[in-house]
Order: sequence, then structure tokens, then C-alpha cells
Amino acid sequence: METLAFALPLVFMAVMGLAMLAYVVLDGYDLGVGMLLPRAHSEAERDMMVASIGPFWDANETWLVLGVGILLVAFPYAHGLVLTSLYLPVAVMLIGLTLRGVAFDFRTKAGDARRPFWNAMFTSGSFVAAASQGWMLGSYITSFRDAGWTYAFNALIAIAVPATYVLLGAGWLIMKTEGELQSRALKWARLATVPFVLGIVAISVATPLVSETIFNKWFRLPDFFALLPIPLTTGAAVFALWHVTGRKHVVDAGYGWIIFAATVLILLLATLGLAFSIYPYIVIDRLNVWEAASATSSLVIILIGTLITLPAIIGYTIFVYRIFWGKARDLSYGI
Repeated sequence: METLAFALPLVFMAVMGLAMLAYVVLDGYDLGVGMLLPRAHSEAERDMMVASIGPFWDANETWLVLGVGILLVAFPYAHGLVLTSLYLPVAVMLIGLTLRGVAFDFRTKAGDARRPFWNAMFTSGSFVAAASQGWMLGSYITSFRDAGWTYAFNALIAIAVPATYVLLGAGWLIMKTEGELQSRALKWARLATVPFVLGIVAISVATPLVSETIFNKWFRLPDFFALLPIPLTTGAAVFALWHVTGRKHVVDAGYGWIIFAATVLILLLATLGLAFSIYPYIVIDRLNVWEAASATSSLVIILIGTLITLPAIIGYTIFVYRIFWGKARDLSYGI
């Protein structure tokens, strides 16, 4: 029983981290496509951009439900602490996601006169959801401190997260489209790379400054040298990202996927770095995973449900992407 009491909270922490990373990558690119919609040159291009995410966006948001659900049932004490501090940005995010979902269908059903309105709502909902997620991430990293510098940091991350999603969205369009739209997506990826990298740097600098414990983890010897592969690999991925976004002939040769893959790799490394930094805390220096966890008997029951739910979500996601892989086609609805 003691072994379960120690291991199960770590298992659920890992599953929650996986769910949130999957959400950031998968729903991130379709939020990014939504924010890029106004930059299209014609309604046909906007329709193609929406078609590129149409079969996937419902499956993508499932990961957010899984991550928040695990936080609620497996870590109720952390859930109370986190959401108490984030009621407003969570409410704003839900409004953005709802607006985006409504606009996604209404823009197709609406006539030509009303379509620009619903396009704007789709873009606005995507940006509002992304920016509120950035604010929440900034608040979490600063351990929900209430100070002027934390608000400035939160605002910076609230800009960096939409830029990250725009980069993912542009990378997605490079893989899913052709011709002029693909060329413009390459330029959008180039422009989004700078704020994306600045956001990663800001988080990397702020995290050890927030906590002396985290600072000692990263900069004491010999651990510093053992951890060097993380920043070095991140730097290599940033170089690859910058290199490919500036060379259209590389994309034309069939290597445009490198942009999306490099972005995902950077996010994966950033997640691993953050996980190493905060362990064993679920809220930095305030609440560890065992203090936040439900009773062991409850976690066993939750584990059974997770063992059913998680493979189903993974299988559904793989199935959807396998069926609809390849270049985007026109998305149509029955009228």
C-alpha cells in the first residue's frame, strides 16, 4: 500500500503532463490557424485553412478535458488552489473556446454577407483562448505570486503562447496545403519564430529565479553538465526552425514538416525541463504531488478509469489523423 501511495500520484502527474502537452501541440496548431485566418488573401484560402483543421479539432480538445479531469479527481487540493487563483482567465478561456466552436460551424452555414463576421469571431475566440492560457501558464510558473513583476511576466507569456500557436498553425498549413497559401504560411512561421523563442527563454530564465530550489537543481555541479543536453538540443532545434523557415526550396523539396517537428521538439524539451524543475511539487514550493493527491484507495479506482479512457483517446486520435492525413481538401457540410 505504501508503494501505491508513493507511485500513483507520480503516475497521474505524468498522465496529466502528457495530456497537457498533447493539448498544446494538437489544439495549439488549430488555434494558430484560427489566428492566421485574417491573413488569407481570399475566402477560398480561408475555407482551405479551416478545412485543414476541420476533421481534427474536436479530437484535439479532448486532451484538455483529460488533463483538467485528472487535476480535479486525482489532485483535488491542487485543483482548488490552482482554480481559485485562475478563475478569471479560466472563464475567459472557456468563452474563447465556446465562441470559436460556434463560429467554426456558423461561418459555413452563414451567407456571404455574414461570413466575415463569423470569421472574425473564429479568430477572436482563438486568440482569447490562447492568450488566457498564456496568462495561466505565467501565473503557474510564478507560483501565483501577486506582484508587479509577475503581472508583467504573465503578460509576456500571454503574448508568447499565441505566437507559439501561430507557429504551430503555420507549420501545420505548410504540411497540409500547397501553392501560394503554403508560401505565405512559411512567412508566417518565420515571423512567429522570434516571439516563440523569446517566450521559451523567458520561461527558462524565470523558473529558476522564482525558486531557490529550482535554481540549485539546474546550476549545481555536476548536475549542470548532466542537464546540458536539454538546452543544447533546444538550441539545435531553434537553429533548424530558423534555417528552414528562411529557405522555401527546402519546403518545396518536401521537408516542410521539419518546421512543425522542430516546434514540437522544443515544446517537448521545455515540458521535460519544467517537469524536472518543479518535481516533486505540483505547485512550486507550495504543494507537492503527495500532499495534493486523493486517497490511495480513490486513486486506484481512478487508475482503472484512466486505463480505459487514455487508450481510447489515444486510439481515437490516431484513427482520426490516419484517416484524414494528407493534403487538405475542401470541407463541406450538408445544408
